[in-house]
Amino acid sequence: MAEYSLLIKELPTSEKPRERLIAHGPSALSDAELLAILLRTGVTGSSVLQLSQALLKEFGGWNGLQSASFEDLSRWKGVAEAKTAQLKAALEIGRRLAILSYGERFQIKSPADVAKLMQVEMGHLDQEHLRAICVDTKNKVQKVHTVYVGSLNASVVRIGEVFKEAIKLNSASVIIVHNHPSGDPTPSPEDVQVTKQIVQAGALLDIQVLDHLVIGHGQYVSMRERCLAFLD
Repeated sequence: MAEYSLLIKELPTSEKPRERLIAHGPSALSDAELLAILLRTGVTGSSVLQLSQALLKEFGGWNGLQSASFEDLSRWKGVAEAKTAQLKAALEIGRRLAILSYGERFQIKSPADVAKLMQVEMGHLDQEHLRAICVDTKNKVQKVHTVYVGSLNASVVRIGEVFKEAIKLNSASVIIVHNHPSGDPTPSPEDVQVTKQIVQAGALLDIQVLDHLVIGHGQYVSMRERCLAFLD
């Protein structure tokens, strides 16, 4: 399918995302406008903004675009390989920037902070990952490490592995995070059972388990907020 050259510069001034970004900053742009800057051109019958809106709707936002395969995106009308490569590169830059927060001693003050730190990286994984965030007495991140990959099951998860790095770092607390590839972050009975065991082990080691977050597609659940496995 041939493209035609509906460039951003040919749009009316009020619809030019690049000019809006220069004038007001990137935070003033909608998701579709940011994506339009990356794609640059539309296709016959659709402007670049319309193409961007359609892509975000079809794939369910940034998380969906992040998890979509290169092949699925490049087959989309008006995208092809070059634009897919640009989009995947931009999304990967965003993911790496989120990870860099660890090195800046990101401070966690709420479950939303944990989600902000982990959502980009974990929201698109196609397997369950259990991770432990080690924090100091001021709740600043010391390290994030992967404890386990696979379905969360009390019979196979080694609880000692959850605290291995926290003991090395003399951490005050840990926060547990795992994802649900289905996209639904509702904790399962197995999630609650494993969390109870982790909380009990932490008490014996004098390492507080602050929370256990379940990450879905653009959503999360704090088990402490839901009073699941946490009594205080």
